[in-house]
Amino acid sequence: MEEILHEGLAALSLPTDSTAPLMDFAARLLETNKVMNLTAITQPQDVARLHLLDCAALLNMADFSGKRVVDVGTGAGFPGMPLRILKPDFDLTLLDSLGKRIAFLQDTCREMGLERVECVHARAEEFAAVHREQYDIATSRAVAALNVLCELALPLVKVGGQFLAMKSVDSDEEIRTAKSAMAQLGGKIEDIRDYTIPGTHIVHRVVVIRKVKHTPTAFPRTFAKIKKAPLH
Repeated sequence: MEEILHEGLAALSLPTDSTAPLMDFAARLLETNKVMNLTAITQPQDVARLHLLDCAALLNMADFSGKRVVDVGTGAGFPGMPLRILKPDFDLTLLDSLGKRIAFLQDTCREMGLERVECVHARAEEFAAVHREQYDIATSRAVAALNVLCELALPLVKVGGQFLAMKSVDSDEEIRTAKSAMAQLGGKIEDIRDYTIPGTHIVHRVVVIRKVKHTPTAFPRTFAKIKKAPLH
């Protein structure tokens, strides 16, 4: 794993001195995964490439320095934890609706001595009611459709900020059908960036959505309403 991470970080032009803490996080993830469902990826070399390096690539998509960042539906800490380990100079909120995952992340951040990170157990649509338009950047690697993710994430983003949605390269139709939802929520596609995970032939995608106007106060709706009638 060490060689994979070292070479992969170098390929991404990211600091290779973060290899050791990334390995520490991976070890904690895999150990906890034995008793809690955190990831289906369990081989160390796959964790290195498909989790850590995949998420690390996000640092080349936006300027995180000095920003307030929220990771919506962070799960086991992706992409938030690799971003925090690699770049300590921004404020990070890890947001997830499952308490056990947040407890794992809280313990891990404390034991690893990671700073400027807050782990929050809450649903995104409820969290947005209190923290509306307070973040410069929202990230998400969640598996929900893009129109759903936009309703959960864009209300948290300041006008002028960005939502970085990690998607597969076969998401063209998903992106096309989400454009109306983005517009209703105050967002507009700024860029679509495809990248290859170092050491693999796997190509992933980041959809960069710029917040161009305030999100109407009617959004986000309750998740039951979002799920029943996604924006189109």
